[in-house]
Amino acid sequence: MIIDAHLHLWDRQCGRVDEKPVFALCEGKSNFGGEIRQMMPPYMLDGRNTAEMLIANMNYARVSGCVVTQEYIDGNQDRYLLECKKKYPERMKICCLYEEREIDSEWIRQFDGIKICAGRLRDQNLLHHKEIFAKADRLGRFISIDLSDGELQVKEMEKLIKMYPDLRIAIGHFGMVTTNGWEEQIALARHKNVYVESGGITWLFHKEFYPYPSAIQAIRTAIGICGIEKIMWGSDYPRTMTAITYDMSKDFIEKTSALSEEEKNRILGENAKDFYGFPDLDVPEKIRNMVE
Repeated sequence: MIIDAHLHLWDRQCGRVDEKPVFALCEGKSNFGGEIRQMMPPYMLDGRNTAEMLIANMNYARVSGCVVTQEYIDGNQDRYLLECKKKYPERMKICCLYEEREIDSEWIRQFDGIKICAGRLRDQNLLHHKEIFAKADRLGRFISIDLSDGELQVKEMEKLIKMYPDLRIAIGHFGMVTTNGWEEQIALARHKNVYVESGGITWLFHKEFYPYPSAIQAIRTAIGICGIEKIMWGSDYPRTMTAITYDMSKDFIEKTSALSEEEKNRILGENAKDFYGFPDLDVPEKIRNMVE
């Protein structure tokens, strides 16, 4: 069973980056704070990144389940994700978006977790946001968090981990692996309920490109820091699909000889099943390609 621990969905992109608007255009392009960028594959014609397209990609790549996080650059997608969860309740875990304001507990209860874009917070001191961690802890929800580069927020994060030792926390973007000090973020996963997910790792090593030998080397380094049982695969779909296919985003792990079969199974599904509480899910049927 394979589980994608980090991806995105939106019905209508309406976000901000550095106080500038981000919105979808056509053919997968978006206006990104005044610059036109290829945000999605060009066949996503209308700017909608829907659950139906995701599930089709998951079925093709034989991915059983997924965790939908969020990003400020897409705008708040809470209501759309609740619709998606109703359609695919077993295959999908969803996060509400923390936007530096109080979120009602009854609203949070409808979601599986809370996404914190810590690197984009106006107030970068995570201790000033401890109430959202306390709320997640009380409600039994997980925190999915993308930290600022390197060690910038690690000390505050560690204090919060110690304050709420039973709170499940997933550190995103593989600790921003291509920046100095990324190992300190990985080391947070030495704590019992803290895991690391690799959403965006192919983006971070995009100049090297497939099959990303340096990404595999970084995974081996992380295994030495926090153990194989704390690492989860994530694709950062759909933005990384502008360079590679969804299948390729996990294929480089499946086909490497630098990881054992047991390590691959843990990274690609078993650890995420334990952390997020997925049930046993069917593996989508393999359909042969025309070229095979």
